[in-house]
Amino acid sequence: MQRIVVLGGGESGCGAAVLARKKGFDVFLSDMGVIAAKYKKMLRQWDIPYEEGLHTPEKILDADRVVKSPGIPDKAPMVRALRERGVPVVSEIEFAAPYVSGRTICITGSNGKTTTTTLIYEILRRAGRKVALTGNIGLSFALAVAEGGYDWYVVEMSSFQLDGCFDFRADVAVLMNITPDHLDRYEYKLQNYVDSKFRIVRNQRPEDRFIYCADDPLTAENLPSRTLGMRTLPFTVAGAAGCAASLDGGTLRAEVDGRRVEIGLDELKIKGMHNACNAMAASLAALCAGVEPETVREALRAFSGVEHRLERCGTVDGVEYINDSKATNVDSVWYALESMTRPVVWIAGGTDKGNDYARLYPLAEKKVRTLVCMGVDNAKLLEAFAGRVPQIVDTHSIEEAMAAARRSARPGDAVLLSPACASFDLFKNYEERGREFKEWVLTLARSV
Repeated sequence: MQRIVVLGGGESGCGAAVLARKKGFDVFLSDMGVIAAKYKKMLRQWDIPYEEGLHTPEKILDADRVVKSPGIPDKAPMVRALRERGVPVVSEIEFAAPYVSGRTICITGSNGKTTTTTLIYEILRRAGRKVALTGNIGLSFALAVAEGGYDWYVVEMSSFQLDGCFDFRADVAVLMNITPDHLDRYEYKLQNYVDSKFRIVRNQRPEDRFIYCADDPLTAENLPSRTLGMRTLPFTVAGAAGCAASLDGGTLRAEVDGRRVEIGLDELKIKGMHNACNAMAASLAALCAGVEPETVREALRAFSGVEHRLERCGTVDGVEYINDSKATNVDSVWYALESMTRPVVWIAGGTDKGNDYARLYPLAEKKVRTLVCMGVDNAKLLEAFAGRVPQIVDTHSIEEAMAAARRSARPGDAVLLSPACASFDLFKNYEERGREFKEWVLTLARSV
């Protein structure tokens, strides 16, 4: 019996462990941290042995194959030891791929992938498809495959997940854009990150589809060597020629195999040019899946966005509070600031990922009244925006940051949490950061 070791006891790792158990493998799971109670319960239900707080070499290095959770870097000592022994180390998505009975729509990109993934899922669900929302959001891909019974798997894929994919193939691949992100994981070399994102088209066949943004410079520069015969469906908001989806004035159009979706931007609840891109990519993917145009239009009209992405949390004393905690890179913040119509008190900071803030300077100078830095070490932010915004406040907790934002904001302003950084210095993840922001706003609203 082949021995499978899973590194990481979160959603991804536990999903892989359950699938391995269902397929009859000898399974062991190891996590250097503390495994959450709900995942321990899952492991016990499936009689999967595990350890937490350490990696025991004797229990890991004899594996036939290792499934590594995406948060564990390749430079981790145990991963290096496994590769030195020649033990294959793959992602959960790669491990699950041979057991998929349905078809896959896989979405990646530096920005917009969660909104686009969720929107595709909602369109297919509205169309009556048996569809799973998986990958970087929703269920782990492996757990959804273990459950079975799905016709379609809509999979959000991070670069870290793609790095561990070798034979996996997407029936429909979607690449939203590529902008500098996670460079700390890629030796601070942009091309390494670009190469990771383009793994989304690895192994695609002529009958498969590749949806991408024709306006994105890094995608365009790297495209010629990557299109290996699959059908390409580009989209554009800038008017690039020959695209399957485009923006004509205030009307969004997308067409696949003679079936066309047309909808006015004013009919969408999600606003901004970045959301027009998200809607075009989702429309093309849904049309590829055979969804009727009218169903696509209905879902587009109904969709109101995802949690932690430009999420309106309420207005207190004339100040609007907006949770954009998912904006963990510079380009996500650019889209957020670009969409602001009020003077902004901007809360930013966290674990820097090799950010270059220069792209934000014009918008910050035009729109930001106060920058509230929230992190353990805010030196880079303080230096970058000194003299560019009227006021900068240095804080080191959510409580300090929210109190500073409250003092700075005036009626008619917006307090925008859009960090441009990872959350791991003060929070477990961006979700916890966003939830604490929303709880603070709710408490403030109750107190006035």
